[in-house]
Amino acid sequence: MADPVRVLFVCLGNICRSPSAEGVFRTLVEQAGMAEQVEIDSCGTGHWHIGKSPDARAQEAAQRRGIDISGLRARQFSPEDLDRFDYVLVMDHQNLADIRDVWHQNGGTRPALFLEYGSSLQDEVPDPYYGGADGFEVVLDLIHEAGEGLLADIRGRLA
Repeated sequence: MADPVRVLFVCLGNICRSPSAEGVFRTLVEQAGMAEQVEIDSCGTGHWHIGKSPDARAQEAAQRRGIDISGLRARQFSPEDLDRFDYVLVMDHQNLADIRDVWHQNGGTRPALFLEYGSSLQDEVPDPYYGGADGFEVVLDLIHEAGEGLLADIRGRLA
């Protein structure tokens, strides 16, 4: 069997958007029967939350959709991630700029905005951290839709 396609989701702290993306995308991959073919991880550009669980509001919003992200733990992005992953998908322009700086120095997989795989008019997944619970629902909607596009892209890559 070929090596799995490796997908990395990146946000700032790795406690809201990127673990939500990891959980939603893992569910989509499992539902498609592709769990053996796709490896998924998430991380943050910042170091503040290393080792912590996802934000309780992110966990609750995901749980309402039958997705359990409680076992995930935050980690910080490493330059080696650009060599280990086939997709490095970032939630917003600022984090993309930070990862691109590393990419320009080290090479590897070119980072991209995650929502480029969806059809939303938005190009960034908004950070729900300082908002209300509805922000986490918006994040999950955007992630789910872009995740379906990403899955289609990976299917094409594996075909």
